[in-house]
Amino acid sequence: MSTRSYGDAIDALNSLQSNAAALEASRASGGRLALNAIPEMIDYLSRIGHKPEDLNRLNVIHVTGTKGKGSTCAFCDSILRKTVPRWKVGLYTSPHLVAVRERIRLNGEPISEEDFAKYFFEVWDRLQANPTRVDPQTPAMPAYFRFMTLVAYHYFLSVKVDATILEVGVGGYYDSTNIVPKPVVTGVTSLGLDHVSVLGNTLRDIAWQKGGIYKSGVPALTVDQPQEGMDMLREQATTRGASSFTIVPPLPELDGLRLGLAGSHQVSNANLAVNLVHQFLLARQQDVAPPFLPSLYPAPLPASYVSGLESARWPGRCQEVLDPKHKHITWFLDGAHTVESLTS
Repeated sequence: MSTRSYGDAIDALNSLQSNAAALEASRASGGRLALNAIPEMIDYLSRIGHKPEDLNRLNVIHVTGTKGKGSTCAFCDSILRKTVPRWKVGLYTSPHLVAVRERIRLNGEPISEEDFAKYFFEVWDRLQANPTRVDPQTPAMPAYFRFMTLVAYHYFLSVKVDATILEVGVGGYYDSTNIVPKPVVTGVTSLGLDHVSVLGNTLRDIAWQKGGIYKSGVPALTVDQPQEGMDMLREQATTRGASSFTIVPPLPELDGLRLGLAGSHQVSNANLAVNLVHQFLLARQQDVAPPFLPSLYPAPLPASYVSGLESARWPGRCQEVLDPKHKHITWFLDGAHTVESLTS
């Protein structure tokens, strides 16, 4: 079995229910499937030999939102790696641009083809060898995104990461990433109307879903939001017992920086990332030297934060690419998928 290759893993992965099909099934069920999402994900996790409590060892920064959550995660990853270079920092995002292994990164680099095949088939084989489900109606094999999330969990636990930045797939409350009992800090980026057939038709509905990642005893952060969304995020933070609810204030120092990700809208993402990382490092002060100040305000940005913000890279977001064959042509690439993102 050790001869199975990266290509074999991709073939097996592509045999699973696609993300689009999973979303359509959830929509068609009128929300019934969503209610089973978290119990099913925990069951899958158990079948590969892990418990939800094990995921606390990943030391998670959990991020959701409608716009900018991938960019915020990229900023967090870059700042953490610049600030504590001896740490192993895991990053799980979606979707990918070219190769699926881009979704699982360690210290800024996608998991290798060899490691992807190794950990992929460890998860695959354990699920095949343990077919018994708590609910017999649960599919024997998870859908594409769920499976990739399981691989990420298994890989990060196996290599013993010091920190993990975890990006929600869709929504938050019922998302496959939302089975970590105690992340270190949680954050919600800008809200907008997206995936309305699954998440709801109003900003309040969507904010309820996004605020579902807030956890008891864990700091809950967000950026400035429309009032309807902000009220629900605050309500979720209270209902779910977050240790604090913070609307991150503007950081004037960001205005003078040349952020690694282009676009004026990235200032909000960078601001949230700075605050998420700072909360994370305050919680992990005993593991970090030198000690950090208890607040960013009015303290200046640490040099490592500035370096991380300036060196962050996230392809496909306001990216300019010179055509290699036609020097007078520049391609502008962006993965915007909402009206607000297209006009920002």
